[in-house]
This record gives sequence, structure tokens and C-alpha cells, in this order.
Amino acid sequence: MKAKATLKQIAKELNVSVSTVSKALNDSPEISDLTKVKIKEYAKLKNYKPNVIGLNLKNRKTKTIGVIIPNILNSFFAKVFSGIEKVADEKGYNVIMCISNESAEKEAHTLEMLSNGTIDGFIVSVSEEAQKNQDYDHFSAIINDGTPIVMFDRIAEGVDCDKVIVDDFDSALNATQHLIDLGCKNIALLSSIDNLSVGKLRADGYLKALENNAIAVDSNIIIRTDAEEDLKEKIEKIFENKIDGIFALEENDSVAALRVALKKGFKVPEDISIIGFADGILASRRLSPSLTTVSQHGIEIGEVAAKLLIDRLESKEEDIPYETVVIKTVLKERESTRKL
Repeated sequence: MKAKATLKQIAKELNVSVSTVSKALNDSPEISDLTKVKIKEYAKLKNYKPNVIGLNLKNRKTKTIGVIIPNILNSFFAKVFSGIEKVADEKGYNVIMCISNESAEKEAHTLEMLSNGTIDGFIVSVSEEAQKNQDYDHFSAIINDGTPIVMFDRIAEGVDCDKVIVDDFDSALNATQHLIDLGCKNIALLSSIDNLSVGKLRADGYLKALENNAIAVDSNIIIRTDAEEDLKEKIEKIFENKIDGIFALEENDSVAALRVALKKGFKVPEDISIIGFADGILASRRLSPSLTTVSQHGIEIGEVAAKLLIDRLESKEEDIPYETVVIKTVLKERESTRKL
């Protein structure tokens, strides 16, 4: 591949200053038309490409957004990123995606690295480790340095910034109530995300639905852990109890529940109705029976987050109040729940 020329190389070849080359390429009226044509044609011949970041540093605008997600395997985050990219593209922004792999240290390093003139602002879903340790200083430091952050899904309550969330508590309450309305009286709760803010809110919603219906809490049919493998080890014991419904707080948890139920000879939904959280392809298309799920509208979350960040970046006003936008979920009924 032909190497790209630099301003310095072009200036040396044409025996002019770097400043003259830069001004000519930017159509400065200080440079004669003849010199502009000469420099532009030579730059094209030498495959010169302007450094957009370098050109914009004077204005502190790179037209680039940094997106940090906890992991790339979760279909929800892929949908959110799709929404972010759609709006960013419409507004003329580029997007750099990074993965924290649930590490607070990597999250902090990425924020520090990209905030040094590479991007204008961040869209972030907080890592598992940061939420577990309640360690959010790295976010506050970036915001205090003047780089805005929009958090989505997993947020840090103590950090002042724009946020986009779903109604996790109400969604869980409504999903559990749906199972109760179907006639379920012994509803198991499965969570492998109990150390995350969203996991706690969803579990609280489940417990509130039981309370609203005067159903006693049975600890024998509740698994709350912070590791998927731990849940898989414990899930079979759930079926030793008399259960007729399962509410799983994460997509993989609901898939695991369905597979174990079928392996143990239960009919779904005749014997057990199952509802999961998140609405990936696995739940809707690749399982039989297909899973009833709480859909989080990932694409819409991404679109709203991108609009919040870009509006803040392009606003001429200072001290704009931070906003928390709540996206309503919807229950998508499929084959894993009985019909009312």
C-alpha cells in the first residue's frame, strides 16, 4: 500500500513552509491560486490525507464519540451500539467502540487514553467490577476535565451526567405479575447479575409483585448470584421444588432455565411458564419453544444516548442540566408462557 505523505514531506519537496502547505490545502486567501493548485495536485499525487483529529484539535472537536461497553457477546449491547452508530452517522460523527471486559481498570484506562484529544465525549455502560466496588472516580475525573459522558443501562447513581435507562423495577414487577395472572403461584427467580444495579432493581420488582399478591417469598426457589457459572451449578436444585413459573433476569439465565426444564421432562408452558429479560435472537428464533421476554429496545436506547451526547456537544449553552431518560420496555409473549 502506498504510504501517505505528511505536510512536512510535501513542504520539503515543494520548497515551501509547512504553514503554506496547510493554508493552501485549506483554501486560505493568503495563498495564491497558482500555489494552491500546485500544492493540492502534489498532495493528491502523494496520497496525502489530512489528519482530521489534528485539524480539529484547535477547536477541541474531533467529531468522534467513544463508546465503552462491558462485553461484546451480549446481543443487547450490540443493539445499543447499532442505535448509537445510526444517529452518529446522521450527525456526521465517527464512533470508536471499546470493550471493558467488565474490568474497572481497563474502563478507566480507555477513558483516559481516548479523552486526550481523540474523542469529544463518551457513551458508557459501567463495568461489572466498577459497580461491584462502587468505584466511579474515573468517570467523575473525565467529566470534571470537560469531557461529557452519557451512561446507559448500567449507571453510576453518584456520578452527575446524562443517563439512559429502562424501567427495570417496573418491568420486573409487570413480568412477574403476568406470570401470576397466568395462574402461577410458585415463581422461581434466577439472577446471575445480582452485583449489577439492573439486577438488584429487577429482583426488587419481582419481590414487590409477590408482596402485592400476598405470595410468600420462598428462598428455596430464588437464586441470586453474580456469576453465570454459579447459577448453572445451582439451577437444577430449583426443579426439586414445586414451581410453575420462572422469571430470569438475564437472557442466558432464561435460556439455561428452559434447557434444564426440558431436560427434566417438564412441558413448557403447560407445566412451567418462563419469562426472560432481554430480547436477543437466541430467545426469539433459535429456541423451541421460543422465549417470552422483556424487550429493552436496545436500538432506541442507543439512539437516545447518542442524541443526548451530541446535543450537549453542539450546544452553545453552558451548565445544561443533566437528564435521565427512561425507556419503557415491552413484554413480548411467545411460546414459553401460557395464554391468558
